Amino acid sequence: MELKNVHAKAQQYLSILSNTEQYRKDWHGSIKEMILSNLGKILEETNLPAEIEEQDNLVNLEAIALSFGQTNSGIAEDLGKTKRHLIKSNGALVYQQLFNGKIMISIFYPFIEGLAQPKQPKMLEILRPEELKPPFVLRHVEAFLKEIITWEDYDDDVPQKIGFTMGFQPEGAGAPQES
Repeated sequence: MELKNVHAKAQQYLSILSNTEQYRKDWHGSIKEMILSNLGKILEETNLPAEIEEQDNLVNLEAIALSFGQTNSGIAEDLGKTKRHLIKSNGALVYQQLFNGKIMISIFYPFIEGLAQPKQPKMLEILRPEELKPPFVLRHVEAFLKEIITWEDYDDDVPQKIGFTMGFQPEGAGAPQES
Protein backbone atom coordinates (compact mmCIF):
# COMPACT_ATOMS: atom_id res chain seq x y z
CA MET A 1 0.00 0.00 0.00
CA GLU A 2 1.56 3.29 -1.16
CA LEU A 3 0.81 6.13 1.29
CA LYS A 4 3.19 8.73 -0.13
CA ASN A 5 0.42 11.15 -1.23
CA VAL A 6 -1.65 10.62 1.89
CA HIS A 7 1.45 11.13 4.04
CA ALA A 8 2.21 14.43 2.26
CA LYS A 9 -1.40 15.61 2.73
CA ALA A 10 -1.32 14.61 6.39
CA GLN A 11 1.85 16.66 6.92
CA GLN A 12 0.31 19.63 5.12
CA TYR A 13 -2.80 19.37 7.30
CA LEU A 14 -0.76 19.22 10.53
CA SER A 15 1.28 22.22 9.38
CA ILE A 16 -1.88 24.25 8.71
CA LEU A 17 -3.24 23.40 12.17
CA SER A 18 0.04 24.54 13.70
CA ASN A 19 -0.08 27.77 11.67
CA THR A 20 -3.61 28.48 12.92
CA GLU A 21 -2.45 28.24 16.52
CA GLN A 22 0.51 30.53 15.80
CA TYR A 23 -1.63 33.08 13.96
CA ARG A 24 -4.00 33.25 16.93
CA LYS A 25 -1.06 33.78 19.30
CA ASP A 26 0.29 36.51 16.99
CA TRP A 27 -3.07 38.33 17.02
CA HIS A 28 -3.08 38.50 20.80
CA GLY A 29 0.68 38.99 21.10
CA SER A 30 1.26 41.90 18.75
CA ILE A 31 -1.03 42.28 15.74
CA LYS A 32 -4.11 43.47 17.61
CA GLU A 33 -2.12 46.19 19.38
CA MET A 34 -0.37 47.22 16.13
CA ILE A 35 -3.73 47.68 14.38
CA LEU A 36 -5.20 49.63 17.32
CA SER A 37 -2.11 51.82 17.62
CA ASN A 38 -1.91 52.65 13.92
CA LEU A 39 -5.61 53.37 13.59
CA GLY A 40 -5.38 55.57 16.70
CA LYS A 41 -2.48 57.55 15.21
CA ILE A 42 -4.40 58.06 11.97
CA LEU A 43 -7.46 59.33 13.82
CA GLU A 44 -5.32 61.60 15.98
CA GLU A 45 -3.59 63.19 12.99
CA THR A 46 -6.63 63.51 10.72
CA ASN A 47 -9.44 64.45 13.11
CA LEU A 48 -11.74 62.01 11.30
CA PRO A 49 -15.10 61.64 13.07
CA ALA A 50 -14.55 57.92 13.63
CA GLU A 51 -14.21 55.52 16.51
CA ILE A 52 -12.16 52.40 16.95
CA GLU A 53 -14.37 49.56 18.09
CA GLU A 54 -13.24 46.18 19.37
CA GLN A 55 -15.45 43.12 19.11
CA ASP A 56 -14.09 40.38 21.30
CA ASN A 57 -17.12 38.39 22.39
CA LEU A 58 -15.90 35.38 20.34
CA VAL A 59 -12.36 34.40 21.28
CA ASN A 60 -10.18 33.85 18.21
CA LEU A 61 -12.82 35.45 15.97
CA GLU A 62 -12.18 38.96 17.19
CA ALA A 63 -12.49 42.12 15.12
CA ILE A 64 -11.33 45.71 15.15
CA ALA A 65 -13.32 48.33 13.26
CA LEU A 66 -12.60 51.89 12.28
CA SER A 67 -16.22 53.03 12.25
CA PHE A 68 -17.94 56.26 11.30
CA GLY A 69 -20.89 55.09 13.43
CA GLN A 70 -24.54 55.90 12.86
CA THR A 71 -26.30 59.21 12.44
CA ASN A 72 -29.67 60.64 11.56
CA SER A 73 -29.77 60.49 7.75
CA GLY A 74 -31.75 63.69 7.38
CA ILE A 75 -34.43 61.65 5.63
CA ALA A 76 -37.73 61.02 7.37
CA GLU A 77 -40.83 59.04 6.58
CA ASP A 78 -43.97 61.18 6.91
CA LEU A 79 -46.46 59.28 9.07
CA GLY A 80 -49.06 62.01 9.17
CA LYS A 81 -48.80 63.74 12.53
CA THR A 82 -45.29 62.48 13.11
CA LYS A 83 -42.16 61.63 11.18
CA ARG A 84 -39.91 58.60 11.50
CA HIS A 85 -36.28 59.56 10.91
CA LEU A 86 -34.16 57.05 9.01
CA ILE A 87 -30.81 56.11 10.49
CA LYS A 88 -27.67 56.10 8.37
CA SER A 89 -24.82 53.71 9.05
CA ASN A 90 -21.74 55.60 7.90
CA GLY A 91 -19.42 52.72 7.03
CA ALA A 92 -16.50 50.90 8.62
CA LEU A 93 -13.10 49.39 7.90
CA VAL A 94 -12.90 46.01 9.65
CA TYR A 95 -9.96 43.77 10.57
CA GLN A 96 -11.38 40.39 11.52
CA GLN A 97 -9.74 37.16 12.56
CA LEU A 98 -10.91 34.24 10.51
CA PHE A 99 -11.43 30.71 11.85
CA ASN A 100 -7.90 29.83 10.71
CA GLY A 101 -6.22 32.81 12.40
CA LYS A 102 -5.66 34.79 9.21
CA ILE A 103 -6.96 38.36 9.08
CA MET A 104 -9.62 39.53 6.65
CA ILE A 105 -9.75 43.26 5.92
CA SER A 106 -13.11 44.53 4.65
CA ILE A 107 -14.94 47.75 3.91
CA PHE A 108 -18.55 48.03 5.04
CA TYR A 109 -20.37 50.65 3.00
CA PRO A 110 -22.72 53.33 4.32
CA PHE A 111 -26.42 52.68 3.98
CA ILE A 112 -29.68 54.27 5.03
CA GLU A 113 -32.04 51.92 6.83
CA GLY A 114 -35.39 51.43 5.20
CA LEU A 115 -34.30 52.44 1.69
CA ALA A 116 -32.79 49.12 0.65
CA GLN A 117 -30.36 46.44 1.67
CA PRO A 118 -26.77 47.56 2.26
CA LYS A 119 -24.22 46.98 -0.47
CA GLN A 120 -22.16 43.84 0.11
CA PRO A 121 -18.92 44.54 2.00
CA LYS A 122 -15.79 44.79 -0.10
CA MET A 123 -13.03 42.42 0.96
CA LEU A 124 -9.67 44.14 0.51
CA GLU A 125 -7.51 41.13 1.31
CA ILE A 126 -6.78 38.24 3.65
CA LEU A 127 -3.36 38.29 5.30
CA ARG A 128 -1.34 36.10 7.61
CA PRO A 129 -0.51 38.06 10.78
CA GLU A 130 3.19 38.34 9.87
CA GLU A 131 2.21 39.94 6.54
CA LEU A 132 0.20 42.77 8.14
CA LYS A 133 2.55 45.73 8.65
CA PRO A 134 1.82 49.39 9.59
CA PRO A 135 2.05 50.65 5.97
CA PHE A 136 -0.72 48.19 5.08
CA VAL A 137 -3.01 49.74 7.71
CA LEU A 138 -2.44 53.16 6.14
CA ARG A 139 -3.15 51.71 2.68
CA HIS A 140 -6.36 50.11 3.97
CA VAL A 141 -7.55 53.39 5.49
CA GLU A 142 -6.84 55.19 2.20
CA ALA A 143 -8.87 52.58 0.27
CA PHE A 144 -11.67 52.83 2.83
CA LEU A 145 -11.82 56.62 2.59
CA LYS A 146 -11.81 56.46 -1.22
CA GLU A 147 -14.84 54.13 -1.16
CA ILE A 148 -16.70 56.22 1.42
CA ILE A 149 -16.00 59.47 -0.46
CA THR A 150 -17.32 57.88 -3.67
CA TRP A 151 -20.48 56.77 -1.86
CA GLU A 152 -21.05 60.13 -0.16
CA ASP A 153 -20.33 62.20 -3.28
CA TYR A 154 -22.53 60.12 -5.58
CA ASP A 155 -23.88 61.82 -8.69
CA ASP A 156 -24.63 60.93 -12.27
CA ASP A 157 -21.40 62.27 -13.78
CA VAL A 158 -19.86 58.83 -13.50
CA PRO A 159 -21.97 55.67 -13.34
CA GLN A 160 -21.58 54.21 -9.84
CA LYS A 161 -23.33 51.71 -7.62
CA ILE A 162 -24.00 53.07 -4.15
CA GLY A 163 -25.75 50.13 -2.60
CA PHE A 164 -29.36 50.73 -3.46
CA THR A 165 -31.62 51.35 -6.44
CA MET A 166 -34.80 53.34 -6.06
CA GLY A 167 -36.50 52.40 -9.31
CA PHE A 168 -36.78 56.01 -10.49
CA GLN A 169 -35.99 56.12 -14.17
CA PRO A 170 -36.22 58.96 -16.63
CA GLU A 171 -39.01 58.55 -19.15
CA GLY A 172 -37.92 56.20 -21.89
CA ALA A 173 -35.12 54.63 -19.87
CA GLY A 174 -34.80 50.96 -20.58
CA ALA A 175 -36.94 51.18 -23.73
CA PRO A 176 -35.41 49.70 -26.90
CA GLN A 177 -33.86 52.24 -29.21
CA GLU A 178 -35.19 52.48 -32.76
CA SER A 179 -32.70 52.56 -35.59
